[in-house]
Amino acid sequence: MNDRILTRHPDPAKRGVNIERQRYDTVRAAIIEALRERGELTFSQLSRAVETRLTGRFDGSIQWYVTTVKLDLEARRLIRRVPASRPQRVSLRGKA
Repeated sequence: MNDRILTRHPDPAKRGVNIERQRYDTVRAAIIEALRERGELTFSQLSRAVETRLTGRFDGSIQWYVTTVKLDLEARRLIRRVPASRPQRVSLRGKA
């Protein structure tokens, strides 16, 4: 049986989803790597950066996993949405 993680959501009224830990860890590492490398990114730029890193090495909807893991990382306070940014921008918080 695969190890799983219940993701979190930054809005406490919403629920996270239960996903395979290996997929979570892979996408989490790609998100953090992209933000460390490039700093603040729009959500679209982040999605493209992760897709570039994972295409051919990941089966499943990379876009869906980026969205899910990004929300979890926000809820865990490892990344943050830049206030009043349009389009939405994200960056690392301190050490991740």
